[in-house]
Amino acid sequence: MTVATKRFLSRKSSFFDIGGVWVAIMEGEALPDQTYNHVAFKMSPGEYEDRLQRIRALGLKVREGRSRVEGEGHSIYFYDYDNHMFELHSGTLEERLRRYDQEK
Repeated sequence: MTVATKRFLSRKSSFFDIGGVWVAIMEGEALPDQTYNHVAFKMSPGEYEDRLQRIRALGLKVREGRSRVEGEGHSIYFYDYDNHMFELHSGTLEERLRRYDQEK
């Protein structure tokens, strides 16, 4: 998953290819706290275990996901080294909205 980790100018940079999505992170001042604010990326349902294993192999902190309702998909939440949270999610917006409509 990791493509490269190098120091450019004064910042350490890491580049990842996560299922064909290129993610670049530049090390800076860490956030003071880990929050639920995050960026989410789509993955297919069959990629869940592989992605989770790869993220753990990088030594990143994996956060326990919130409770899900059936049909909403599955998520992996993880923090980078500066406390930014990311999510890999296996569902689609249409699936989520359809599931939420069933609750009305």
